[in-house]
Amino acid sequence: MSILSRLSGAAFGMHFADQTALVAVPLVALLSFGASPEVIGLLVACQSTAHLLGSLPFGIMVDQFQLRRLALAAALISLSGFGMALAGVLAGAVVVFGLAITFAGFGVVLFSLTALSIVPRAVDPAMFARANAALDVPRAICTFAVPLVIGWIIADIPAWIVFALAIAGAVTALGLALTLPEFEVRPKPAAPVLARIREGGRYVTGHHLLRPIALCAVCWNLAFAALLVVLLPVIQGYWRYPPGAFGVALSAFGIGAIAGAWVSGRMGGRIAPSVILLFGPGSSALAALGLLGIGPGSPEAWLYLCFFVLGFGPSMWLVAQNSVRQLVSPPEMLGRVNAVIQTAIYGVRPLGAMIGGVVAGQAGPQGGLVLVAGAFVMSFAVAGFSDLRNVASFQSLARPGDRTAVR
Repeated sequence: MSILSRLSGAAFGMHFADQTALVAVPLVALLSFGASPEVIGLLVACQSTAHLLGSLPFGIMVDQFQLRRLALAAALISLSGFGMALAGVLAGAVVVFGLAITFAGFGVVLFSLTALSIVPRAVDPAMFARANAALDVPRAICTFAVPLVIGWIIADIPAWIVFALAIAGAVTALGLALTLPEFEVRPKPAAPVLARIREGGRYVTGHHLLRPIALCAVCWNLAFAALLVVLLPVIQGYWRYPPGAFGVALSAFGIGAIAGAWVSGRMGGRIAPSVILLFGPGSSALAALGLLGIGPGSPEAWLYLCFFVLGFGPSMWLVAQNSVRQLVSPPEMLGRVNAVIQTAIYGVRPLGAMIGGVVAGQAGPQGGLVLVAGAFVMSFAVAGFSDLRNVASFQSLARPGDRTAVR
């Protein structure tokens, strides 16, 4: 089994555990703890907190320490966190449950950053697109399948079983991480933590490709977070669809993500990166405009098609921009570059959700959709008026001599 296959298998275990918790937390909070909406919102926020607090320090660690050990540590952290969550459910201790979910999330963050830094050390630059697609397929599959399965079974089984499944995913990730080789660690001069974080931030904001990638991702995630807030009210209050259309739409998004990751793995090397880097945000803008065209009496299939497109194009974009990041970032700074962008993305999601809620409350759900469409169009504009449209091939971005040996 190749390094990439083992890493992809570990990623599947981690994404399965993470998605299980993501779907189960609000359901378990309501069904097991009888939590109020405020408490449910707080518990859901606990998962995002790990990304906000962990990305930057973990990015420094990824640049400093042995990646195999970090992958193992990530799996152990998540395993411990989900074990604590199971204990919290059994004990009826909502505070323990919230802390455990946050702790498990730190493991997911660390693993994601570590995996992105392992790829350039494990495969040739010409294989980056295929390798990143292989890492994205497990996420896409879990995004589609886990919400459906958890939604079907949650009312018929004890809540603790859901977190036993998450534990199984983390155990799978740990077992496969144990089979990874060690990677050469290049010695780096000591520097203050804040100075290293600033160095990564300056590199992102100063690079002609990384800067638009970060801004495009920020606009896209602001739009998507706002969309998730306004979607259910507009489904019920304006389109007059059944509430179940919300779940089906998210599943269509997951199917689109699977298809996009699959196409990237099979054809990414034959499509100019510039096309994919514009197609991702451009297709999102078209899908959002399509949502604006839905009215009472419109077929539900139109909603599902729009969400399929929202999953498909951005999934291809994610694979392509991960490859760009890996190619243009100095190996000793890749962890911090990834961490800076990830922090910006997860930092803007709560902001997008709050803005979407305020606009929908003041201007109605349709006004919220207009906001969403505008933010998706802005994401496309950032990419379209940047140097991303000039990336003719990944090979042209490769930095000679940057590969790190495996031992």
